Amino acid sequence: MSQSVSIAILAAGLGTRMKSRKAKVLHEAGGMPVVEHVVRAAKAISGGAAGIVTVVGHQADRVRTALAGHGIGFAEQTEQRGTGHALLMCREQLEPHGGLVMVLYGDTPLLTVATLRRLVDLQGSSGAAAVVITTELADPHGYGRIVRNVAGDVVAIVEQKAATPEQEAIREINSGIYCFRADLLWPLLGGLAPNPASGEIYLTDIVEALHARGERAVPMLLSDESELLGINTKVELAVADRIFRERKNRQLMLDGVTIMKPETVTIDMDVEIGPDTVVEPFSFIQGKTRIGAECRIGAGAIIRDSTLEDGVIVEAYTFVGTSHLETGVSAGPFARLRMANHVGAGAHIGNFVELKKTRMGAGAKAGHLAYLGDSTIGADVTIGAGTITCNYDGRKKHETHIGKGSFVGSNSTLVAPIKIGAESYIAAGSTITHEVPVDSLALGRARQENKAGWPSRRRAAAK
Repeated sequence: MSQSVSIAILAAGLGTRMKSRKAKVLHEAGGMPVVEHVVRAAKAISGGAAGIVTVVGHQADRVRTALAGHGIGFAEQTEQRGTGHALLMCREQLEPHGGLVMVLYGDTPLLTVATLRRLVDLQGSSGAAAVVITTELADPHGYGRIVRNVAGDVVAIVEQKAATPEQEAIREINSGIYCFRADLLWPLLGGLAPNPASGEIYLTDIVEALHARGERAVPMLLSDESELLGINTKVELAVADRIFRERKNRQLMLDGVTIMKPETVTIDMDVEIGPDTVVEPFSFIQGKTRIGAECRIGAGAIIRDSTLEDGVIVEAYTFVGTSHLETGVSAGPFARLRMANHVGAGAHIGNFVELKKTRMGAGAKAGHLAYLGDSTIGADVTIGAGTITCNYDGRKKHETHIGKGSFVGSNSTLVAPIKIGAESYIAAGSTITHEVPVDSLALGRARQENKAGWPSRRRAAAK
């Protein structure tokens, strides 16, 4: 691309057909707001955030917040006076950039970067004042029709309600996605008259204005109409989400990931997975999760915003949230790594074990039925079944520290704050409330007493 490209993203609409209190551009598909997909594609075309302006209106502050990390500009359309008026809100910020102006929509997230590059390239190679993306539909009812001249240029875009019977028969429709020469766009756009019936300024009128000046507008016919899907209802949102997931799974498989029954697996767009990792059916991998090579993600597992290094095994129906699992860790089945955990290399988290803000050293293991919260557990520690850390006193959380090489017997209750020294033993069934020195055995249970004949006497007394 030899010319600079500035981009306007129109995202001010109400979205009433979504039947939602939330602006439609904030609804998620593929694991992120639909408008964020558009912003990311725009940044790939423009080479960064400079020269990208999103027009906001309905829930403007929430849209700004959702896109705050991208560094783009914003313009506010306080009155909904049509697409041409929305684009005019960008004029002050974009006109100084010159070059080309691309118009995108915040509710049309499926356009690929490759398609947008084609759009810019065609604008440059054709010498036209504008290029408009079009597609052909079997049923074009409700869409603006593309009217071409004998040379194939676009001379008008006619809305359904204004179309003649001959124009209604046209199957090529307007997508609303344009690329303009900036030096022609801004003066003409500023001179467009509002529609007499609606009082709105329609961007489609710019094509006729260009034609009247002897300038060309050319079509770019897109064969894959799914790229142009606009999100207006929850049904269309679900369709877009499915397409994003299919694209993501396909790319991962081409990159060497094995996905079993990919139609059942849900993977967000920002997820990264290394080669030779196997993802089993019905698993969810979400957010900014990073998974290394030669891992295995079991059926029904949920991994969210976590890092799994090479060779990690997450067994079936295990939840891993905001946690870091080092090389060779195994977790599950039915384990819950709730949040902010760090599990050292080769450690094992077994079935029905829950971790919360816990750091486990290399080679440590909790085989089953334990709760470990706000804990630091040394290397090669063994945690017996039924062990819990009592980390909450009703007002605040307290920490448990277990030194390396220690053994905690089954059904132990560790009342935090507490420290257990390295190489120590906690006897099964103990309640530990005081610090345990290094290389010590701690017993915190009542002495067993056997009373012979007691059951017989009790039964006799009950008669």
